[in-house]
Amino acid sequence: MSLDPPRPRLPPLNALRAFEAAARLGSFKLAGEELYVTSGAIAQHVKSLESWTAGELFRRHPQGVELTELGRSVLPAFTAAFDRLGAAAHQLSVSAAPQEIRIAALPSIAQLWLSPRLPAIRHTLPEVQISVTALEQPPNLKRDLFDISLFFASREAQDDRAGTIICEDELLPVCAPEIAQHLALPEHLRDCTLLRDSQWRDDWPRWLSIAAPDLTLNEGGPVHSLYSLAVEDARSGGGVLIGHSALVQAFLDDGSLIAPFPERLHSGQVLRLRSRGGAQPRGEVQELAELLVQGTC
Repeated sequence: MSLDPPRPRLPPLNALRAFEAAARLGSFKLAGEELYVTSGAIAQHVKSLESWTAGELFRRHPQGVELTELGRSVLPAFTAAFDRLGAAAHQLSVSAAPQEIRIAALPSIAQLWLSPRLPAIRHTLPEVQISVTALEQPPNLKRDLFDISLFFASREAQDDRAGTIICEDELLPVCAPEIAQHLALPEHLRDCTLLRDSQWRDDWPRWLSIAAPDLTLNEGGPVHSLYSLAVEDARSGGGVLIGHSALVQAFLDDGSLIAPFPERLHSGQVLRLRSRGGAQPRGEVQELAELLVQGTC
């Protein structure tokens, strides 16, 4: 008589993934954002994994969560495992479509900086298929299926993901020529419509802090959810916008936008390019990255 006892089952992959993300990021909320689920879903996955292990992986506090010794002891192995899984999935993707390069970029960078450069790049690399995905947060290039990322980031980043600085980001008011001719001093902004971007609401206060610290401006005015819409509004004469130099330089060059004041403020950010594979990405990715770096602001 043969025996076929039930075999111990591994915990669900989603539960392991939720635990690793929450443990690495120190937050159920941040883990949910990374994995595109709710923090409640992360909590349920972790709870199911704790039931499977019959051990506590996190201590819950009113201020958040804290890894237990058990959780800390296994985190490095799980992080390495998911990194390897991401690398294997990416290798499968590359093998299936070796000439395709996927770029992730902040929406404003994708629309205003990258898009105008793509025709020349495609002419130089006609055999390469370039796909662009607009994301609000940088991808994890060890796991996500992207080859290159283009985002604003701190200049001080010194880790292995630091990548290459393309240019500094500076803040400066910009507007259409017909508006600029009436702006000799920052005080003249009182009579203008001020345009704002919903993600960069502090741009005006930051620039005013160095250009006209005693000047108080109207808090009203249009607020755009996409920076590219705010730029187009400024170009069409809708008002004055704080420009991010990396994103508006082309329009300053062609004269459709004017910088009426000399004061510029370093935002503390740089436009940074990161490549999958660190210093040794595959050949096509390296070629494309070099072209993007050469296409300076």
